[in-house]
Amino acid sequence: MNRQLVTNARIVTATESFTGSIQVENGKFSRVDSGLTSAPGAEDWEGDYLIAGLVELHTDNLEKHLEPRPGVRWPAISALLTHDAQIATAGITTVLDSMGVGDFDERSIRASGLHAATEALNHARSNGLLRAEHLLHMRCEIACDNVVEVVAPFLDDPTVRLVSLMDHTPGQRQWMNVEKFRTYTQRNQKWSDEYLAQVVAERMDMQARNSDRNRLRLLELCRDRALPMASHDDTVPEHIDEAVAAGFRISEFPTTEGAARAARKHGLGIVMGAPNLIRGGSHSGNVSALDLARADLIDVLSSDYVPHSLLHAAFLLRDQAGWPLAKAVATATLNPAHLVGLDDRGEIAVGKRADFVRVRESLGVPVPMETRREGKRIA
Repeated sequence: MNRQLVTNARIVTATESFTGSIQVENGKFSRVDSGLTSAPGAEDWEGDYLIAGLVELHTDNLEKHLEPRPGVRWPAISALLTHDAQIATAGITTVLDSMGVGDFDERSIRASGLHAATEALNHARSNGLLRAEHLLHMRCEIACDNVVEVVAPFLDDPTVRLVSLMDHTPGQRQWMNVEKFRTYTQRNQKWSDEYLAQVVAERMDMQARNSDRNRLRLLELCRDRALPMASHDDTVPEHIDEAVAAGFRISEFPTTEGAARAARKHGLGIVMGAPNLIRGGSHSGNVSALDLARADLIDVLSSDYVPHSLLHAAFLLRDQAGWPLAKAVATATLNPAHLVGLDDRGEIAVGKRADFVRVRESLGVPVPMETRREGKRIA
Protein backbone atom coordinates (compact mmCIF):
# COMPACT_ATOMS: atom_id res chain seq x y z
CA MET A 1 0.00 0.00 0.00
CA ASN A 2 1.29 3.45 -0.96
CA ARG A 3 0.99 5.64 2.17
CA GLN A 4 2.18 9.17 2.94
CA LEU A 5 1.97 11.22 6.13
CA VAL A 6 2.28 14.99 6.50
CA THR A 7 2.23 16.68 9.90
CA ASN A 8 2.62 20.14 11.43
CA ALA A 9 0.76 21.76 8.55
CA ARG A 10 -1.85 24.51 8.69
CA ILE A 11 -4.60 22.57 6.97
CA VAL A 12 -7.29 24.53 5.13
CA THR A 13 -10.44 22.47 4.63
CA ALA A 14 -13.69 23.56 3.02
CA THR A 15 -14.89 25.07 6.31
CA GLU A 16 -11.96 25.74 8.65
CA SER A 17 -8.22 26.05 9.18
CA PHE A 18 -6.19 24.21 11.85
CA THR A 19 -2.76 22.79 12.56
CA GLY A 20 -2.86 19.10 11.89
CA SER A 21 -1.82 16.04 9.91
CA ILE A 22 -3.01 14.16 6.84
CA GLN A 23 -2.55 10.63 5.60
CA VAL A 24 -2.71 9.66 1.93
CA GLU A 25 -3.27 6.10 0.74
CA ASN A 26 -3.46 5.08 -2.92
CA GLY A 27 -3.93 8.62 -4.12
CA LYS A 28 -6.72 9.62 -1.72
CA PHE A 29 -6.92 11.24 1.70
CA SER A 30 -7.48 8.49 4.28
CA ARG A 31 -7.10 10.65 7.40
CA VAL A 32 -7.35 14.35 8.20
CA ASP A 33 -6.64 15.09 11.86
CA SER A 34 -6.05 18.06 14.09
CA GLY A 35 -2.81 17.93 16.06
CA LEU A 36 0.58 16.47 15.25
CA THR A 37 1.72 12.92 14.74
CA SER A 38 5.03 11.30 15.66
CA ALA A 39 4.46 8.36 13.33
CA PRO A 40 7.62 7.20 11.54
CA GLY A 41 8.09 8.74 8.12
CA ALA A 42 5.76 11.70 8.64
CA GLU A 43 6.91 14.83 6.79
CA ASP A 44 7.11 17.93 8.97
CA TRP A 45 5.75 20.90 7.01
CA GLU A 46 6.93 23.34 9.68
CA GLY A 47 3.68 25.26 9.86
CA ASP A 48 3.25 25.82 6.12
CA TYR A 49 -0.26 25.78 4.72
CA LEU A 50 -1.69 22.60 3.21
CA ILE A 51 -4.51 23.40 0.80
CA ALA A 52 -6.35 21.45 -1.87
CA GLY A 53 -4.92 21.50 -5.38
CA LEU A 54 -6.24 24.48 -7.31
CA VAL A 55 -8.88 23.95 -9.99
CA GLU A 56 -8.72 26.38 -12.92
CA LEU A 57 -11.79 26.80 -15.15
CA HIS A 58 -10.56 29.42 -17.61
CA THR A 59 -7.00 30.13 -18.64
CA ASP A 60 -5.69 31.53 -21.92
CA ASN A 61 -2.14 30.61 -20.91
CA LEU A 62 -1.80 27.84 -23.51
CA GLU A 63 -2.76 30.22 -26.30
CA LYS A 64 -0.11 32.65 -25.02
CA HIS A 65 2.58 29.97 -25.47
CA LEU A 66 1.27 28.94 -28.87
CA GLU A 67 1.90 32.55 -29.98
CA PRO A 68 4.64 33.94 -27.71
CA ARG A 69 5.01 37.04 -29.90
CA PRO A 70 2.55 38.56 -32.39
CA GLY A 71 2.72 36.46 -35.54
CA VAL A 72 5.14 33.90 -34.03
CA ARG A 73 3.70 30.37 -33.96
CA TRP A 74 5.33 27.92 -31.57
CA PRO A 75 5.29 24.09 -31.87
CA ALA A 76 2.18 22.93 -30.05
CA ILE A 77 3.74 20.18 -27.94
CA SER A 78 6.50 22.50 -26.72
CA ALA A 79 3.98 25.23 -25.95
CA LEU A 80 1.78 22.77 -24.07
CA LEU A 81 4.58 21.37 -21.89
CA THR A 82 5.76 24.86 -20.97
CA HIS A 83 2.19 25.81 -20.06
CA ASP A 84 1.76 22.60 -18.05
CA ALA A 85 4.93 23.27 -16.04
CA GLN A 86 3.73 26.77 -15.19
CA ILE A 87 0.33 25.45 -14.16
CA ALA A 88 1.83 22.85 -11.82
CA THR A 89 4.26 25.26 -10.16
CA ALA A 90 1.32 27.63 -9.57
CA GLY A 91 -0.37 24.96 -7.45
CA ILE A 92 -2.97 24.08 -10.09
CA THR A 93 -3.64 20.34 -10.27
CA THR A 94 -6.71 20.45 -12.53
CA VAL A 95 -6.95 22.90 -15.42
CA LEU A 96 -9.61 23.49 -18.03
CA ASP A 97 -7.60 24.82 -20.94
CA SER A 98 -9.72 27.52 -22.58
CA MET A 99 -9.76 26.92 -26.31
CA GLY A 100 -11.18 29.74 -28.39
CA VAL A 101 -13.51 28.56 -31.16
CA GLY A 102 -14.20 31.16 -33.82
CA ASP A 103 -12.43 34.47 -34.18
CA PHE A 104 -13.07 37.65 -36.10
CA ASP A 105 -9.50 37.53 -37.39
CA GLU A 106 -8.95 34.32 -39.40
CA ARG A 107 -5.17 34.75 -39.06
CA SER A 108 -5.19 34.64 -35.24
CA ILE A 109 -3.88 31.73 -33.19
CA ARG A 110 -7.38 31.30 -31.79
CA ALA A 111 -8.75 30.74 -35.27
CA SER A 112 -5.97 28.48 -36.52
CA GLY A 113 -4.41 26.74 -33.50
CA LEU A 114 -7.28 24.72 -32.05
CA HIS A 115 -6.59 21.40 -33.75
CA ALA A 116 -2.84 21.52 -33.19
CA ALA A 117 -3.37 22.30 -29.50
CA THR A 118 -5.89 19.51 -28.91
CA GLU A 119 -3.75 17.00 -30.79
CA ALA A 120 -0.80 17.95 -28.57
CA LEU A 121 -2.97 17.54 -25.49
CA ASN A 122 -4.10 14.08 -26.54
CA HIS A 123 -0.53 12.99 -27.32
CA ALA A 124 0.86 14.33 -24.06
CA ARG A 125 -1.95 12.83 -22.02
CA SER A 126 -1.67 9.37 -23.58
CA ASN A 127 2.12 9.35 -23.13
CA GLY A 128 2.13 10.45 -19.51
CA LEU A 129 3.86 13.77 -20.20
CA LEU A 130 1.55 16.03 -18.21
CA ARG A 131 1.91 17.08 -14.59
CA ALA A 132 -1.56 18.56 -14.03
CA GLU A 133 -4.79 17.03 -15.26
CA HIS A 134 -5.84 18.91 -18.39
CA LEU A 135 -9.48 19.16 -19.43
CA LEU A 136 -11.11 21.45 -21.98
CA HIS A 137 -13.23 24.58 -21.87
CA MET A 138 -14.57 25.43 -25.34
CA ARG A 139 -15.07 29.19 -25.69
CA CYS A 140 -17.43 29.78 -28.59
CA GLU A 141 -17.59 33.18 -30.31
CA ILE A 142 -21.20 33.07 -31.48
CA ALA A 143 -20.89 35.89 -34.03
CA CYS A 144 -18.39 33.96 -36.16
CA ASP A 145 -19.44 32.17 -39.32
CA ASN A 146 -18.14 28.65 -38.64
CA VAL A 147 -18.16 28.33 -34.84
CA VAL A 148 -20.77 25.53 -34.76
CA GLU A 149 -19.09 23.57 -37.52
CA VAL A 150 -15.71 23.77 -35.78
CA VAL A 151 -16.78 22.99 -32.23
CA ALA A 152 -19.34 20.24 -32.87
CA PRO A 153 -16.78 17.40 -33.33
CA PHE A 154 -15.21 18.24 -29.97
CA LEU A 155 -18.37 18.14 -27.87
CA ASP A 156 -18.39 14.34 -27.55
CA ASP A 157 -14.86 14.38 -26.14
CA PRO A 158 -15.16 13.43 -22.43
CA THR A 159 -12.41 15.91 -21.54
CA VAL A 160 -14.69 18.81 -22.52
CA ARG A 161 -16.14 19.92 -19.18
CA LEU A 162 -17.38 23.42 -19.94
CA VAL A 163 -18.70 25.43 -22.90
CA SER A 164 -19.01 29.21 -22.78
CA LEU A 165 -20.82 31.42 -25.26
CA MET A 166 -19.15 34.74 -26.01
CA ASP A 167 -20.03 37.78 -28.08
CA HIS A 168 -17.19 40.28 -28.34
CA THR A 169 -18.88 42.29 -31.10
CA PRO A 170 -18.75 46.08 -30.73
CA GLY A 171 -22.15 47.09 -29.37
CA GLN A 172 -22.63 43.83 -27.42
CA ARG A 173 -22.00 42.92 -23.76
CA GLN A 174 -18.59 44.17 -22.61
CA TRP A 175 -18.52 46.47 -25.64
CA MET A 176 -22.10 47.77 -25.44
CA ASN A 177 -20.48 51.19 -25.51
CA VAL A 178 -18.77 51.16 -28.91
CA GLU A 179 -16.55 54.07 -27.92
CA LYS A 180 -15.15 51.94 -25.12
CA PHE A 181 -14.26 49.28 -27.71
CA ARG A 182 -12.60 51.91 -29.90
CA THR A 183 -10.54 53.24 -26.99
CA TYR A 184 -9.44 49.77 -25.88
CA THR A 185 -8.59 48.67 -29.42
CA GLN A 186 -6.63 51.79 -30.27
CA ARG A 187 -4.58 51.35 -27.10
CA ASN A 188 -3.72 47.74 -27.93
CA GLN A 189 -3.82 47.55 -31.75
CA LYS A 190 -3.00 51.12 -32.83
CA TRP A 191 -5.26 50.86 -35.90
CA SER A 192 -6.08 53.86 -38.01
CA ASP A 193 -9.49 55.46 -37.51
CA GLU A 194 -10.53 54.36 -40.99
CA TYR A 195 -9.52 50.72 -40.45
CA LEU A 196 -11.14 50.64 -37.02
CA ALA A 197 -14.42 51.91 -38.49
CA GLN A 198 -14.23 49.16 -41.12
CA VAL A 199 -13.61 46.50 -38.43
CA VAL A 200 -16.56 47.70 -36.35
CA ALA A 201 -18.89 47.61 -39.37
CA GLU A 202 -17.73 44.15 -40.47
CA ARG A 203 -18.10 42.65 -36.99
CA MET A 204 -21.54 44.13 -36.47
CA ASP A 205 -22.64 42.69 -39.81
CA MET A 206 -21.25 39.27 -38.91
CA GLN A 207 -23.00 39.38 -35.53
CA ALA A 208 -26.34 40.27 -37.12
CA ARG A 209 -26.04 37.32 -39.53
CA ASN A 210 -24.82 34.67 -37.13
CA SER A 211 -25.30 35.19 -33.42
CA ASP A 212 -28.92 34.13 -32.93
CA ARG A 213 -28.74 30.96 -35.02
CA ASN A 214 -25.35 29.97 -33.64
CA ARG A 215 -26.48 30.49 -30.06
CA LEU A 216 -29.58 28.35 -30.53
CA ARG A 217 -27.65 25.53 -32.19
CA LEU A 218 -24.91 25.53 -29.56
CA LEU A 219 -27.48 25.45 -26.78
CA GLU A 220 -29.10 22.43 -28.43
CA LEU A 221 -25.78 20.59 -28.80
CA CYS A 222 -24.74 21.24 -25.19
CA ARG A 223 -28.12 20.31 -23.71
CA ASP A 224 -28.11 17.01 -25.59
CA ARG A 225 -24.79 16.18 -23.94
CA ALA A 226 -25.58 17.68 -20.51
CA LEU A 227 -22.50 19.90 -20.76
CA PRO A 228 -22.21 22.73 -18.23
CA MET A 229 -22.52 26.13 -19.92
CA ALA A 230 -21.26 29.58 -19.00
CA SER A 231 -22.45 32.99 -20.09
CA HIS A 232 -19.54 35.36 -20.75
CA ASP A 233 -19.21 39.08 -20.02
CA ASP A 234 -22.73 39.58 -18.69
CA THR A 235 -23.24 43.33 -18.54
CA VAL A 236 -26.92 43.98 -17.73
CA PRO A 237 -29.44 41.92 -15.72
CA GLU A 238 -31.17 40.93 -18.96
CA HIS A 239 -28.07 38.94 -19.92
CA ILE A 240 -28.50 36.92 -16.73
CA ASP A 241 -32.18 36.40 -17.49
CA GLU A 242 -31.19 34.96 -20.88
CA ALA A 243 -28.63 32.69 -19.26
CA VAL A 244 -31.07 31.38 -16.67
CA ALA A 245 -33.72 30.72 -19.32
CA ALA A 246 -31.16 28.77 -21.36
CA GLY A 247 -30.08 26.62 -18.40
CA PHE A 248 -26.61 28.08 -17.86
CA ARG A 249 -24.81 27.34 -14.57
CA ILE A 250 -22.15 30.05 -14.64
CA SER A 251 -21.80 33.79 -15.18
CA GLU A 252 -18.20 34.18 -16.29
CA PHE A 253 -16.61 37.61 -15.75
CA PRO A 254 -19.70 39.80 -15.29
CA THR A 255 -18.65 43.31 -16.21
CA THR A 256 -20.93 45.23 -13.82
CA GLU A 257 -22.13 44.87 -10.25
CA GLY A 258 -25.72 44.87 -11.51
CA ALA A 259 -25.07 41.76 -13.61
CA ALA A 260 -23.28 40.06 -10.70
CA ARG A 261 -26.17 40.79 -8.35
CA ALA A 262 -28.62 39.34 -10.85
CA ALA A 263 -26.43 36.23 -11.15
CA ARG A 264 -26.44 35.82 -7.37
CA LYS A 265 -30.23 36.26 -7.24
CA HIS A 266 -30.70 33.46 -9.78
CA GLY A 267 -28.10 31.10 -8.28
CA LEU A 268 -25.52 31.20 -11.07
CA GLY A 269 -21.90 30.61 -10.11
CA ILE A 270 -20.01 33.90 -10.45
CA VAL A 271 -16.48 33.66 -11.88
CA MET A 272 -14.11 36.63 -11.67
CA GLY A 273 -10.53 37.14 -12.78
CA ALA A 274 -7.72 36.82 -10.26
CA PRO A 275 -5.58 39.40 -12.13
CA ASN A 276 -8.39 41.93 -11.67
CA LEU A 277 -8.20 41.39 -7.91
CA ILE A 278 -4.41 41.62 -7.74
CA ARG A 279 -4.19 44.70 -9.97
CA GLY A 280 -6.94 46.47 -8.04
CA GLY A 281 -9.21 46.69 -11.06
CA SER A 282 -10.03 45.45 -14.54
CA HIS A 283 -7.57 46.18 -17.35
CA SER A 284 -10.51 46.85 -19.68
CA GLY A 285 -12.54 49.11 -17.41
CA ASN A 286 -14.99 46.56 -16.03
CA VAL A 287 -16.17 46.19 -12.43
CA SER A 288 -13.54 45.68 -9.74
CA ALA A 289 -13.30 42.11 -8.47
CA LEU A 290 -12.47 43.46 -5.01
CA ASP A 291 -15.69 45.48 -4.96
CA LEU A 292 -17.64 42.32 -5.86
CA ALA A 293 -15.78 40.35 -3.19
CA ARG A 294 -16.67 42.90 -0.52
CA ALA A 295 -20.30 42.54 -1.60
CA ASP A 296 -19.97 38.70 -1.46
CA LEU A 297 -20.54 38.42 -5.20
CA ILE A 298 -17.73 36.00 -6.16
CA ASP A 299 -17.89 32.21 -6.11
CA VAL A 300 -14.88 31.29 -8.24
CA LEU A 301 -11.58 32.88 -9.16
CA SER A 302 -9.84 32.27 -12.48
CA SER A 303 -6.19 32.98 -13.27
CA ASP A 304 -7.24 33.97 -16.81
CA TYR A 305 -3.83 34.92 -18.25
CA VAL A 306 -1.43 34.65 -15.23
CA PRO A 307 -1.35 31.15 -13.64
CA HIS A 308 0.28 32.26 -10.38
CA SER A 309 -2.44 34.86 -9.84
CA LEU A 310 -4.97 32.23 -8.74
CA LEU A 311 -3.41 31.36 -5.38
CA HIS A 312 -2.35 34.96 -4.74
CA ALA A 313 -5.87 36.28 -5.33
CA ALA A 314 -7.43 33.68 -3.03
CA PHE A 315 -5.27 34.91 -0.16
CA LEU A 316 -6.09 38.52 -1.06
CA LEU A 317 -9.76 37.72 -0.47
CA ARG A 318 -8.71 37.06 3.11
CA ASP A 319 -6.48 40.12 3.41
CA GLN A 320 -8.46 42.74 1.49
CA ALA A 321 -12.07 41.55 1.58
CA GLY A 322 -11.98 40.07 5.09
CA TRP A 323 -13.05 36.59 4.06
CA PRO A 324 -12.22 33.57 6.26
CA LEU A 325 -9.31 31.73 4.65
CA ALA A 326 -11.33 28.54 4.12
CA LYS A 327 -14.01 30.45 2.18
CA ALA A 328 -11.36 32.33 0.19
CA VAL A 329 -9.42 29.19 -0.79
CA ALA A 330 -12.66 27.46 -1.84
CA THR A 331 -12.98 29.97 -4.71
CA ALA A 332 -9.95 28.30 -6.30
CA THR A 333 -10.57 24.69 -5.21
CA LEU A 334 -13.95 23.31 -4.15
CA ASN A 335 -16.25 25.82 -5.86
CA PRO A 336 -14.84 25.51 -9.39
CA ALA A 337 -14.67 21.72 -9.07
CA HIS A 338 -18.31 21.62 -8.02
CA LEU A 339 -19.51 23.85 -10.88
CA VAL A 340 -18.20 21.45 -13.53
CA GLY A 341 -19.07 18.21 -11.75
CA LEU A 342 -15.58 17.25 -10.52
CA ASP A 343 -16.86 16.12 -7.14
CA ASP A 344 -13.91 13.83 -6.36
CA ARG A 345 -11.51 16.71 -5.64
CA GLY A 346 -11.20 20.31 -4.48
CA GLU A 347 -11.03 19.84 -0.70
CA ILE A 348 -8.95 18.27 2.04
CA ALA A 349 -11.34 15.53 3.16
CA VAL A 350 -11.28 11.78 3.67
CA GLY A 351 -12.08 9.92 0.47
CA LYS A 352 -11.27 12.85 -1.83
CA ARG A 353 -8.47 12.79 -4.36
CA ALA A 354 -5.18 13.73 -2.73
CA ASP A 355 -4.42 16.80 -4.81
CA PHE A 356 -2.76 19.28 -2.47
CA VAL A 357 -0.28 22.13 -2.28
CA ARG A 358 2.28 23.26 0.28
CA VAL A 359 2.05 27.05 0.59
CA ARG A 360 4.37 29.41 2.43
CA GLU A 361 3.71 33.12 2.81
CA SER A 362 6.56 35.50 2.05
CA LEU A 363 6.23 39.30 2.08
CA GLY A 364 2.47 38.88 2.06
CA VAL A 365 2.46 36.63 -1.02
CA PRO A 366 1.52 32.92 -0.88
CA VAL A 367 4.23 30.83 -2.53
CA PRO A 368 3.49 27.27 -3.78
CA MET A 369 6.44 25.28 -2.46
CA GLU A 370 5.32 21.93 -3.84
CA THR A 371 2.31 20.53 -5.66
CA ARG A 372 1.00 16.97 -5.48
CA ARG A 373 -1.57 15.29 -7.68
CA GLU A 374 -3.09 12.09 -6.29
CA GLY A 375 -0.29 12.12 -3.76
CA LYS A 376 2.50 12.28 -6.34
CA ARG A 377 4.68 15.34 -6.45
CA ILE A 378 4.38 17.18 -9.79
CA ALA A 379 6.19 20.43 -8.89
